[in-house]
Amino acid sequence: MKRIALSMLLVGSFLLSACAARSAQLVDMDKSYAAEAPAMPMSAPSPSMEMADSAGSNAYSSGESTSQSIDRIVIKNASLSIVVADPNASMDAIASLADEYSGWVVSSNLYKTTTSSGIEIPRGSISIRVPAEKLNQALAAIKGMVEDPETDIQSENVSGEDVTAQYTDLQSRKANLEQAEASLREIMASATKTEDVLNVFNQLTQVRGEIEVIRGQIKYYEESSSFSAISVELISKASIEPITVAGWKPQGVARDALQALINAGKVLVNIAIWFAIFVLPILLVFYLVIRFFIWVIKKLFFRKKNPPVAPEEPAAVETKSDEK
Repeated sequence: MKRIALSMLLVGSFLLSACAARSAQLVDMDKSYAAEAPAMPMSAPSPSMEMADSAGSNAYSSGESTSQSIDRIVIKNASLSIVVADPNASMDAIASLADEYSGWVVSSNLYKTTTSSGIEIPRGSISIRVPAEKLNQALAAIKGMVEDPETDIQSENVSGEDVTAQYTDLQSRKANLEQAEASLREIMASATKTEDVLNVFNQLTQVRGEIEVIRGQIKYYEESSSFSAISVELISKASIEPITVAGWKPQGVARDALQALINAGKVLVNIAIWFAIFVLPILLVFYLVIRFFIWVIKKLFFRKKNPPVAPEEPAAVETKSDEK
C-alpha cells in the first residue's frame, strides 16, 4: 500500500511539472482547429513535419533536450479583394482552382447589395485552403481572373507566423505525458485494492485527456503549416463603374464641371495673389511719386507773390448834432 501511494505521489508530481507551463492560447487554437478543419486530407504529411516529429521523439524519449536543427514551421495565409464581372462565376472558378491544387473550400458566401437607385449588385466571398508550396501559384491564378490588375486588385495581403517554438514545446509535453501514462499503467497493474485502482484510473484518465488535447494542437500546427488559407472578396464591376444613360455619363459630366470650377478658383486665387504681392506695391509707389510731384508743383508755381494784406478798419462816421 505504501509503495503504491508513494508511486502515485511521484507520478502526480511528474504530471504537475509537465503540465504547469501549458498556456490557454493552445486551447483556443485547438477549438479553432476543430471548427475549421473537419476533413483536412493529411494522408501525406510534409517532410518537414516528419523530420520535426522524429527529432522531437528521439530527443524527448531520452529525457534530455537536444540542439537538433529542424525545419521552420511557418503558417502562411493570404487575403485578396478583387473586382470581377461576375462574382458567382469567379467563385466557382476559385473552388475549381482549390480542387485542382489538391485543396478544398472552407466557406463561401454569395449575396446582393442594393444601390441608392435600387439596383441589386452581386457580391461574394470565398475561403479556400491549398498546399503551402502552391500558395503563390494559387494567388497568381486568382489575380489572373481580373481584367485590369492595376485597378481591379483593390487589396492583397500575405502573412506568415513562425510556430516552430510552440510546436517543439507541444512535442515535449506530449512525450512527458506519455511517459507518465506508462508509469500509471504499471502502477495500476500492480494495485490490489479497489481504492488504489480507482485513484490511478482517475489520474490515467486525466493524463489521457491531456495527451489528446496536445495531439489535436500538434495536428493543427501540422495541417495549418501544410495548407495555407486564402480568403477572397469578390466585388462586382457594376458597383464601381459610372452610371451611363444612352452613352451619357452624368458622373463624368459632374466630374468635369467640378474640375472646371476648381480650375477657375485657382485662376482667381492666383490673380489675387499676384495683385496683392506684385501689382499693389507698384501702384502704391506710383501713387506716392505722383502725389509728391503734385505737391512740389503746387509749392513752386502756385504760391502767392504778395503777402497777405491786413484788412482796413472802417472809417468812423461822424454825426453832427443839430444845433439848437
